[in-house]
Amino acid sequence: MMNPFVGQIELFGGTFAPRGWAFCNGQLLAISQNDALFSLLGTIYGGDGRTTFGLPDLRGRCAIGMGIGPGLSDRRQGATLGGQTETLLQNQLPSHTHGLLGNNTDGTSNDPAANSIAKNTVTRERGSDPLPSNGFIDSAANAAMGASIGAAGGGLPHDNMQPSIAMNYVIALFGIYPSRN
Repeated sequence: MMNPFVGQIELFGGTFAPRGWAFCNGQLLAISQNDALFSLLGTIYGGDGRTTFGLPDLRGRCAIGMGIGPGLSDRRQGATLGGQTETLLQNQLPSHTHGLLGNNTDGTSNDPAANSIAKNTVTRERGSDPLPSNGFIDSAANAAMGASIGAAGGGLPHDNMQPSIAMNYVIALFGIYPSRN
């Protein structure tokens, strides 16, 4: 970090910002005390542009390159996107079915608890209406039953984070003023 450019951002493994650097935590700084940095950042990251300007807030975020590339979305400097968790809707899942599994043996029980669906059910007459009986068997499911069941899932958010380690991003308040090419 010797002779950094004003506005240069670095990862720092310490728990404090070194002298001449500040945490990239979205804090507002006085323009009057940081005019060189303000001339580079403007109000991209906040502030009123008269007395204050904001630093980038990289807490819990990964930095990505700005601009647009082939097959990529346009990313503007200072824009934030993404989230820590995501809740998928049914229409966002790939089209699929859940096969109904059962046992390829005749049923022996009317109790579904801890039993598998059986191949055939025995019916007995009760008046004129047939009544299914013995639709379950106490053996494990071993065959597809030629049917499918409806949608599954609870609609709860899932974690949407790559493996990461938390560190401090710091920005140089002073140093060499970068020249434009």
